[in-house]
Amino acid sequence: MRGNINLGRIFGIPLRLNYTWFIIFALVTYSLVLYSADQPYPIGQRIILGILTSLLFFASIITHELAHSILAIHNNIPVKEITLFVFGGVSQITKEATRPRAELLIAIVGPLTSLALAGIFYGLHLLLAATQQILAASLMQWLALINVLLAVFNLIPGFPLDGGRIFRALVWQRTHDYHRATRIATKVGQGIAYAFIAGGIALIFALGLWLNGMWLILIGWFLSDAARVSYQQVLLRDALTGLTVRQLTDYSCPLIPPHMNLTDLVQQHILPTGRSCFLISWGAELEGMVTLQQIKKVPRSRWAITSVQDIMTSASKLKVAYADQDILSVLQEMNGESANHIPVMEAGKVIGVINREDIARFLRTRADFGTSSTPR
Repeated sequence: MRGNINLGRIFGIPLRLNYTWFIIFALVTYSLVLYSADQPYPIGQRIILGILTSLLFFASIITHELAHSILAIHNNIPVKEITLFVFGGVSQITKEATRPRAELLIAIVGPLTSLALAGIFYGLHLLLAATQQILAASLMQWLALINVLLAVFNLIPGFPLDGGRIFRALVWQRTHDYHRATRIATKVGQGIAYAFIAGGIALIFALGLWLNGMWLILIGWFLSDAARVSYQQVLLRDALTGLTVRQLTDYSCPLIPPHMNLTDLVQQHILPTGRSCFLISWGAELEGMVTLQQIKKVPRSRWAITSVQDIMTSASKLKVAYADQDILSVLQEMNGESANHIPVMEAGKVIGVINREDIARFLRTRADFGTSSTPR
């Protein structure tokens, strides 16, 4: 993903660092150095301890998100990645829980983990204070406090915060209506977001606290936008419920023989049609897929001597969809694999391709006619 640094995997879950994280890392470290300014220690030592404490703070955020992710996987909900960015961290879960109990457990485990970490750091604070390591003890106390604040903030019933998801789970359990519960949780979440924005404006103009006010406004804006996007995902789910892959398959996608060179592919298929993805097949058996991005990586001087087989993604590495599969599960696989095109199979033969553009076009058409019902 653009703007992200790959840090490896934890329990099989990719961990990524967005470049905006460095902004908050620098701010936290600077704040910690100021926080310890009254301690009789050299500035270099305070900076080193400030950096280490910042890293422990972000390790706490990762642990919080990891708790969500592990419980999600336990409930058969795939997790695409955990990303650290300017507002903290987020677990990118590729589909929603199917039961309110699972939603409740996945949501509440994060704040509980933060509270547990707060207890651990406070215990370290007491231990270090007893051994007269005052600066380190003070920073452990800060970590204990910040984890309590992290838990409390996440328990605010503003969707999509953990508290908002807990609230949705409870409403869902009571009403047995996922869509209604999400709509209610979204409204509450947007109301809380607007309260943050209003509070930020009040701090700026009433008290002149520009930094604190801008920070509240940014948090409110982020929560409002996140609530809107989350609700749109529910609407998307509703619009696609009941549809199968067969209904959105592009059957006109040409099957390209593996020995065709790139010059012929471009001249015979790409330029006349504008297509950006082609299935490679000998007969009806799928051998692979090639995209415009893969072709562009090959110098033009080598197109005539490079076959599509040389650069294609082999069938063994491709996710495939089946004609009678529901479209929602395919879209979740696309999100999980960051794929834009997936070959469609029926009776062991490749029959076409399904892609994001066709799904988006279908949704726009349905929206233009003001309907969300499944076509008959």
